[in-house]
Amino acid sequence: MPLTKIQSLGITDGTIVNADINASAGIAGTKISGSFGKVLQVIQTVKSDTFSTSSASLVDVTGLSVSITPSSASNKILVTLDLKGWAQNANQGGVTLLRGATAIYIGDTAGDRTRISGAGMFNSASPVQVMGNAFAVFLDSPNTTSSTNYKVQVFTLSNNVRINRTDNDLDQADASRATSSITVMEIAG
Repeated sequence: MPLTKIQSLGITDGTIVNADINASAGIAGTKISGSFGKVLQVIQTVKSDTFSTSSASLVDVTGLSVSITPSSASNKILVTLDLKGWAQNANQGGVTLLRGATAIYIGDTAGDRTRISGAGMFNSASPVQVMGNAFAVFLDSPNTTSSTNYKVQVFTLSNNVRINRTDNDLDQADASRATSSITVMEIAG
């Protein structure tokens, strides 16, 4: 029996299912329902003041947290951290991202090693006028529609950690001040 052409008006809604569509079919994006992969909201906190700690255990960086309320529990949150600062020794400090009280984007457990999101931290002890940068990007799955807070913690095993400033912080051109940020984006799942 020869094939006949069917007009689109002659097709009842719901009679063509995904299995009926050829994988190579060219379907316009405007004809596809859903918003998978789209950015639904973006929220950012910028910290331009300074912070210092000599804590050997992780402590919150004050003023560097952000809250977001996902519209669906299946959506993901893309977290981006841009942190500037100085530490006594680059191999004796660290940065950790947290969702609420839960550390995320951290290394595996291994003995007494501290699990962090940023491997090492900033610059070495000399020169004291130079800052470095810690950067992290993580796609989180909070599985909630409740307000969710993301924050940053730091620690040092030697002397101090300085955020948005150099160690000596002298009032001269080579002792800089900087700004840091944490940005969250809700990605439709």
